[in-house]
Amino acid sequence: MLFQIPWDASMLKALLGGMLLGVSGLVLLAFNGRIAGISGILGGLLKPRKSEFSWRLLFISGMVIAGLIAPKMGFAYPDFATLSPAISPIMAIIAGLLVGIGTRLANGCTSGHGICGMGRLSKRSIVATLIFMGAAFVTVFIRLHA
Repeated sequence: MLFQIPWDASMLKALLGGMLLGVSGLVLLAFNGRIAGISGILGGLLKPRKSEFSWRLLFISGMVIAGLIAPKMGFAYPDFATLSPAISPIMAIIAGLLVGIGTRLANGCTSGHGICGMGRLSKRSIVATLIFMGAAFVTVFIRLHA
């Protein structure tokens, strides 16, 4: 072999997590005909239609429950619970609002475009994901080096 990747437990957990995300998106599309974009699913809970409320609530509840039990099962970054935010709560709220505005402008979030849209080879999702990632690279560069 030209090179070998040193696999460790955290890489296997990341692989498993990615596979679960892909399978959950596929199952939602196959059985419900819906894209697993979190912003759209959550938005549909805030303006519920009778026939769509229960699956949306179950999907979001499953995410919250999984987030609560995963660390107890060893499926979380070790330092995640000890991290303290480097920004004020007001800045976090402003950042969250800007992310929400961005998902509205892009007609979806990273999960909808990046996981499900790119998996369906949607040109719009590929472009949106490239823009998301480019903005993230620029933001990190500015935050760390400027």
